[in-house]
Formats: sequence, C-alpha cells, structure tokens
Amino acid sequence: MLARKSLALAARASTRALHTASAIPLADSPPVVIPSPDAPAKPKRRAPTLRPSKAAMSLTPAAVDHLRALLHGPTPQLIRVGVRNKGCAGMSYHLEYVEQPAKFDEIVEQDGVKVLIDSKALFSIIGSEMDWKEDDLSSKFTFHNPNVKDACGCGESFNI
Repeated sequence: MLARKSLALAARASTRALHTASAIPLADSPPVVIPSPDAPAKPKRRAPTLRPSKAAMSLTPAAVDHLRALLHGPTPQLIRVGVRNKGCAGMSYHLEYVEQPAKFDEIVEQDGVKVLIDSKALFSIIGSEMDWKEDDLSSKFTFHNPNVKDACGCGESFNI
C-alpha cells in the first residue's frame, strides 16, 4: 500500500516538474536570428569541371577507316570489344556488333568513330591500340596491348 502511494506521489511530482519546465518565459529563451533580405547570401559552390581524360583505347587511322566503312553500311551498328576466357594463354579479344551501348560500356570516340568497350574487359584493354591489318590471306583487327605479360605462339590469346 505504501509503495502505491509513493509511486503516485512521484508521478505527480514529475508531472509538476514538466509543466514548470515548459513554462519558460520568453525573456529567458535563446535569441533567434532571422536573416534580412538584403544580407549577402552564402557563395554558391562551383560545379566541378570535368577534365578530358585519355581514352581507354586508341585507334589507328587504318582501324578508323575500316570502322567508318562498317558504320556507314546498310545496317549501321556499333562494335563492342570484350575479352573472353579462351586460348592457350587464357584470354582472347572478342568483337561483336551491337545496336546500343550497354549500361556500363566505355565509349571510345576518335575521328567521328565510336567503339564500345565491355565494362568487364576494361582493365584488360586499357591503354591498348586497335589496328586493322590486311594481307593476302586475311584481314582482321589486331590489338597492341602494353599490359600483356604472356601471349601464345599463334598470337590469338594473351595473359595479363
């Protein structure tokens, strides 16, 4: 019984303390600063400027000419360069025609010609040079990649 009375008294005392604490006169409240309309505004941050970066892959003039001929054909398509696990050394270049770039493809544009680089292959291809070679027996795109550590004897596959 005594415990109930002491709990009731404690509850009343805490309620009184709340009511008296919330009734602070305005003179004792902290000042509120309202900026005047003719006060100088904070300087706005400048938008970051994008600097041109080096392209992920460069194209030789022969490659640009051949790609331009492909893109101005009856069914203009883009070429995506990728890398597949294949060959003696482990990886080989893979070229495919696509209608549109994928979400994370890197777009390399040189002399009005666009080439896409598959996002999964970007670290294997970065810094490479794409060339077009024609001889009596074949015509193909070749890649000169400074990151290659090992290549097979036939030249079809490489390792980084």
